[in-house]
Amino acid sequence: MSTESNSHEIAASVEAPAAQSPIPAAEAVAAAQPAAAPPPPAPRIPWWIPVSAVAVVALVIFFGIRSRVNAEASVTRATHEAAVPIVNVVHPVADAPSQEIALPGNTTAFIDAPIYARTNGYLKRWYFDIGSPVKKGQLLAEIETPEVDQQLHQARADLETAQANYNIAKITASRWEFLVSTGSVSQQETDQAKSDLTAKKAAADSSASNVRRLEELQSFEKICAPFDGVITARNTDVGQLIDAGSNAPKELFHLASINTLRVYVAIPEVYSRAASNGATATLTLDEFPGEIFKGTLVRNANAFDAANRTLLTEVDVDNPKGRLRPGAYVFVHFKLPESITSVTIPSNALLFRKEGLQVGVVRDGKVELVSVKIGRDYGSSVEILSGLIDADSVVLSPPDSLISGTPVKIADKHAGD
Repeated sequence: MSTESNSHEIAASVEAPAAQSPIPAAEAVAAAQPAAAPPPPAPRIPWWIPVSAVAVVALVIFFGIRSRVNAEASVTRATHEAAVPIVNVVHPVADAPSQEIALPGNTTAFIDAPIYARTNGYLKRWYFDIGSPVKKGQLLAEIETPEVDQQLHQARADLETAQANYNIAKITASRWEFLVSTGSVSQQETDQAKSDLTAKKAAADSSASNVRRLEELQSFEKICAPFDGVITARNTDVGQLIDAGSNAPKELFHLASINTLRVYVAIPEVYSRAASNGATATLTLDEFPGEIFKGTLVRNANAFDAANRTLLTEVDVDNPKGRLRPGAYVFVHFKLPESITSVTIPSNALLFRKEGLQVGVVRDGKVELVSVKIGRDYGSSVEILSGLIDADSVVLSPPDSLISGTPVKIADKHAGD
């Protein structure tokens, strides 16, 4: 019953629309067939899967960007590090507490004098040549002076005449004094006799003085050594005209006393405290390697030279055997007081700037230019009197473009080991 009723309902439902509007047969057949079952629902994806995928993609992007940023930062850092100059440094070397300075000087004779003639004539003979040692008063040469000899003969004759006139005037004056007491002559005549006596005495004294003058000139015929020494030059010969009265007299001999030598040394102002009178000095010469000569600082100028700021001193050196010669180049060594301290650095650490001598010192990773004052120059190194201490790190061979505040790196001395 139920089946039939259902069939009738279906047929009625089919016929009712058919009566309303015609449909194709295929559609009718399809409509007559039973309805297809709906498709099964799609499986649902868990929520954490897409979230994980997005997180993975985000992490990949993040780490990719981060690696690039790190790489760029590393390159930038390496570039900056490469731009920082690497410098070699050295520490100043402190000098020993007991130090000395060696200053150049030239030896000179203690007494050095040219010998001239004091009378005119011709050289008769000479007795010593260059290099000959002589004693004080020893005869060096003789001069022929015929004119002086004749003048002396004439002066002695004039002296005898004046002496005779004086004697007769003395006798006359004595007689007139006796006669005036007896009233035999007038006082006027007596006074005239006394005046004539005075005049004759003056004439005799003048003639005697002229004789002594000519005798002195004649004594200059013999040229004698004024002190002990060595003849260093002979500028005359036998028969040569000697003209002592010319404006430019000619030097006959040159005599030097070398038993004691003098050395004049200019001590820089910074070492002037070592220039005390009586201080001991030592001399060294290339001519006598390894040998030391003793000297004494006998005097100093007590005033600095305005041009080069030095103090002129004199050192006397005993030379009894004559081994040292005048004009020799020597080094004079002075002991410095312990209060004068200094350090030494290589010469290639110096910078020559308009501000003066400077050096670069590395402090806290940066260069600081420091003005210094130098003392002795040793060639490859120099002495620094102020501006540095032995703990400073001084830049070697600094570039001319170096300025204060420049960051630098100190080279590793053991990098090549």
